[in-house]
Amino acid sequence: MPDIQVTLPDGSVQSVAPGTSPLDIARGISPRLADAAIVAKVNGQLYDLKRPLEADATVQILTTKDPAALEVYRHSTAHLCAAAVLELFPETKLGIGPPIDTGFYYDFDRPTPFTQQDLEKIEAKMWELQAKSLPYDRQLIAKTEGLKKYEAMNEPMKVELITERADDIFSEYTLGPHFIDFCRGPHIPDTSKIKAFKLLSIAGAYWKGDEKNKQLQRIYGTVWFTKKELDDYLTRIEEAKKRDHRVLGRQLGLFHIDEKVGQGLVLWKPKGAVIRQELQNFIGEHLRRQGYHQVFTPHIGKLELYKTSGHFPYYADSQFPPLVDREEIARLVTEGKTCGDLANRLETGDIEGFLLKPMNCPHHIRIYASDQHSYRDLPIRLSEFGTVYRFEQSGELGGMTRVRGFTQDDAHLFCTEEQVPQEVAGCLELVKIIFNVLGMNEYRVRVGLRDPDSEKYVGDPEHWDRAEKACLDAAASLGVPFTAEPGEAAFYGPKIDFVVKDVIGREWQLGTVQVDYQLPRRFDLSYIGADNKPHRPVMIHRAPFGSMERFVGVLIEHFAGAFPTWLAPVQAAVLPITDKQNDYAREVLGKLKAAGVRATLDDRSEKVNLKIREAQLQKVPYMLVIGGREAEAGQVAVRHRKRADLGTVPLDDFIATITKEIADKSAD
Repeated sequence: MPDIQVTLPDGSVQSVAPGTSPLDIARGISPRLADAAIVAKVNGQLYDLKRPLEADATVQILTTKDPAALEVYRHSTAHLCAAAVLELFPETKLGIGPPIDTGFYYDFDRPTPFTQQDLEKIEAKMWELQAKSLPYDRQLIAKTEGLKKYEAMNEPMKVELITERADDIFSEYTLGPHFIDFCRGPHIPDTSKIKAFKLLSIAGAYWKGDEKNKQLQRIYGTVWFTKKELDDYLTRIEEAKKRDHRVLGRQLGLFHIDEKVGQGLVLWKPKGAVIRQELQNFIGEHLRRQGYHQVFTPHIGKLELYKTSGHFPYYADSQFPPLVDREEIARLVTEGKTCGDLANRLETGDIEGFLLKPMNCPHHIRIYASDQHSYRDLPIRLSEFGTVYRFEQSGELGGMTRVRGFTQDDAHLFCTEEQVPQEVAGCLELVKIIFNVLGMNEYRVRVGLRDPDSEKYVGDPEHWDRAEKACLDAAASLGVPFTAEPGEAAFYGPKIDFVVKDVIGREWQLGTVQVDYQLPRRFDLSYIGADNKPHRPVMIHRAPFGSMERFVGVLIEHFAGAFPTWLAPVQAAVLPITDKQNDYAREVLGKLKAAGVRATLDDRSEKVNLKIREAQLQKVPYMLVIGGREAEAGQVAVRHRKRADLGTVPLDDFIATITKEIADKSAD
């Protein structure tokens, strides 16, 4: 056979014999490259380093510098985990084991629950296998033969996956004497490449994520190229535990989730309500400055409203069931109809019902449509802190960041097409102000564009071109990194998402701006143009906080509960040393409250050090200690939760200082 031509990233071409592997090519370039190699990219596709090349190809060798290599490396470590489990617990059946953002998970079916001690044994076995430099061997097998093979191995989940997903000829990988898996790959050459991993936890998981299926045991692990990266990540995990908003929310008395109320339904306690109200006041000032009009809408709406918007039945799985009139239900029962008949009639419109609103936009649209509008009236900006409801699966709920009822700082702008760029820019300005004031200075922007090869998008291509350009130009004007991501647009228009990095390096998607041509068409919205003819407005959806629940949950973790003074539920604690100072302490409390400072008085007959400690645990920014000298002189001894003792000052001076700090929304 003639040689094949291999084109390298620098444009050079090598002639090599058929059957040469990417690893052979790497060795020919330099032993150092071969040693650093993790996986190859052949004709743009990830490819095993040891897999033979059979035709002309472009070849790139990926090392630890390439993000795609890390995903393969983590996937290979998942296989190592499964191989270790089978060595120790051969009765175990295999589910799936994909790479994830920080490592991998692997699902297992085993009659006996894994314990923490088992996790330690599995990790030790993984290191034992790693030291043997076991190869990841790829082999091909016919589907019919493979099904028989995995049935004989009594691997029912693999049989199910092969039946559903395998081609007529599929690949499988072996690792050691006991592990073999239906897997597309690719993988690293052998286990010696794996340098840093740690098994973290065990959790329950339904097969294929469906609660109707069998519950499996999921082992999570984290995987990194170096021990330093692993150690840094484990440190971040420990810091994240300290900042867990579910723990801090309970300790600080911010919110409560009660089983008798329902999973995913947040009860805001008084201190948490202060934070929420302060955030609403803060954004409200800027909304008024930008010309928004506040509106209020009900928590439910007629089903027909959401059929027009497209939210029902297309997103029915994530919504609470419709509410149907009692008389209608009684009539159906009398007729001997089933629940299925009811569902069909709701979908076809033969029966009317109501829906807990999943979105605010249809209500705002009806407010716009309630009046006739001229082009001179536009833009019209409607805002609402509107509560919406989504039926998230119970396994997906988590504290305040994944809930079933949440309040959005929602707004919908109705404008002419020519006004879209400036209105999008105004929305982005608002997000930037919020992030800057809250010290969230590390963020990036994602611009979701349409996929030119997809048919899911609606509307005129020329409208899309202009809307996408407006979003890209606005993102570029922010002066922060942004990416254009084809295929990530909503079906009705492009969108801009904000991804914020908190103080320990975690990323959170907060805030969105979306341009919408679809809903104005669905609801037949119009305005009268300068030509006295009706025209279709463009709609912009924007929510800088996203949801108040999620945003506050993220803020709790970002600040570790120590909110800046303007946002803190209690801004100053008055702490008399003895009962003799209680009268002056009450006078101090009164003056603080009169100045608008949120203050409390701890006049218990306890030692002042205990009072200080408890105020510190509650993350109160300022503690005002009052002894005999302070009471006589009209002063306060000021302690700060971070800066400790700030000395004794006249009460009026302290009030001037703290009120300025609050007004300026200063950071600590």
